[in-house]
Amino acid sequence: MRWSLATYQRNGSVGVAVLREDGTLVAPPDLKRWATMLDLLDDWAQAEPVLRLLDIDIAPVVNYDALLTPLRWPRKVLCAGVNYRRHIREMGGEVPSEGWKPYFFLRPPTTTIIGPRDRIVVRSPETARYDWEAELAVVIGIGGRDIPCEDALSHVAGYCVANDVTARGHHKRQNVPADAFIYDWFAAKSTDGSLPLGPGITPAFQIPHPQDLRLRLWVNDDLQQDESTSDMICTVAELISAASDVVTLEPGDVIPTGTPSGVGAGRGLFLRAGDVVRTTIDGLGTLENTVIDLSGRAS
Repeated sequence: MRWSLATYQRNGSVGVAVLREDGTLVAPPDLKRWATMLDLLDDWAQAEPVLRLLDIDIAPVVNYDALLTPLRWPRKVLCAGVNYRRHIREMGGEVPSEGWKPYFFLRPPTTTIIGPRDRIVVRSPETARYDWEAELAVVIGIGGRDIPCEDALSHVAGYCVANDVTARGHHKRQNVPADAFIYDWFAAKSTDGSLPLGPGITPAFQIPHPQDLRLRLWVNDDLQQDESTSDMICTVAELISAASDVVTLEPGDVIPTGTPSGVGAGRGLFLRAGDVVRTTIDGLGTLENTVIDLSGRAS
């Protein structure tokens, strides 16, 4: 049975527990030594052997008020762009040749991430044109710089489901002084609450083949994305290595690895208030987020 590490809230207090596949939250006694998920990740070298031996079948059940994003305070969020072959084609591009180096953009780490059941708040959706992007997110447990590709997966603590919601309408700016300034990644990718993440962090030792995972996303029960991570241009290991060539990776960094085909932009489809977005990766769990307008009322 696969399980994940989750962060929950009860009576105003926050704790770390294990989320089982049946949706039950349990608290193995050995988890009590880490007060927060970031504490656990900072201690990953010592925590991993403990986690491998957890007996989740006899652990006491936890009653909770809310399941939060598993990592409330990531140190960095490094998002990989255009990393699926079929997605590049649906957007009118050409798959790059061998030797392509991936590129990344940053998301504000504490204001964009929301939990697996939190609401996605949209602002001026007609002009912002919010789009969905199901993604596999990598959580770093062992930091490093200039990490060789062959060692990269040993730096992974675990994996999450992510929905990298993008304000497509803000991606291009008008009246720029030069073509180099036309793309505004900050405006498109930094809106508050635009990165649902969770439901937990599935330890990497339970996911031996991250390039063989099925991602799916529905909007109002209509299947929009259905793809395998095998369609990635750069593998998880290659992304980690490339990111570490630019910046020192730290425990608690999150790397969303790009979205597959099936986004709305290529078909003129975008999120509206009242939509329910369900994002799942087989073996990792499911996010379900309702889109609301700025006033907080689904319509």
